[in-house]
Amino acid sequence: QVRLIESGGGLVQAGGSLRLSCAVSGRTSSSYAMGWLRRAPGKDREVVAAISSSWSGGRTYYADSVKGRFTITRDNAKNTVYLQMNSLNPEETAVYYCALQQAGGSFTGPQAYDYWGQGTQVTVSS
Repeated sequence: QVRLIESGGGLVQAGGSLRLSCAVSGRTSSSYAMGWLRRAPGKDREVVAAISSSWSGGRTYYADSVKGRFTITRDNAKNTVYLQMNSLNPEETAVYYCALQQAGGSFTGPQAYDYWGQGTQVTVSS
């Protein structure tokens, strides 16, 4: 059984930082593409960052809106994926989800992912 458990969300002031963690069980996360997605109120889900499997080079993808501020990394020994978020703004208030792509292919769209965590709330105050 695949389980993705997010943690690290919370309330932060504009300009602040948070680090989200995603603990994976039931799969060796390094063998799969992993993504961080978010759903803001009234908006569709979007992929904010993703990383390909280690065997395909660990390529990263970032949405234009977060480039230079967000960083996705993985700790293979802990089977955990992280999202470091800096310079947060109130428009980034959302539920953030960790997701795993079972099959290969593009990992830049929400439909690419097969398993999802329960999400963690990130609230950025102005």
